[in-house]
Amino acid sequence: MTQQRAKLRTRVPARLAASAVLALSLTAGAAATTAPAATAAEMPCKPRVYYYVYKGSGVNFRTGPGTGYKSKGLLHKNDWGKKVGTKGSWIKLKLGQKSKSGLAKGTTGWVSKSYVSDCTPMQLD
Repeated sequence: MTQQRAKLRTRVPARLAASAVLALSLTAGAAATTAPAATAAEMPCKPRVYYYVYKGSGVNFRTGPGTGYKSKGLLHKNDWGKKVGTKGSWIKLKLGQKSKSGLAKGTTGWVSKSYVSDCTPMQLD
């Protein structure tokens, strides 16, 4: 019986170590595959060029610069696009990705400047 216990004592730590190594490698592999990668869908940060919806949910994306123009659909928080033009308090955007409401990437439309903001790069000293 003592020989069997001695064998178990040497096998158990080795098995635990092997299990720990396997668990760590699986976790590291999962982290590497699920880590967010930069994609074309992410908003590039270039002030006064790219804008995103930061305020409100269900903001009208219109055919022209004013409330009298028809809505093409809705933009939601974090939908973004590249500035194509401005007129008064309105900005014309070309969507950089499919919007959360389903508007296709590349769709152009007008949104009130009060609902959007350009990105602000962080300055690290």
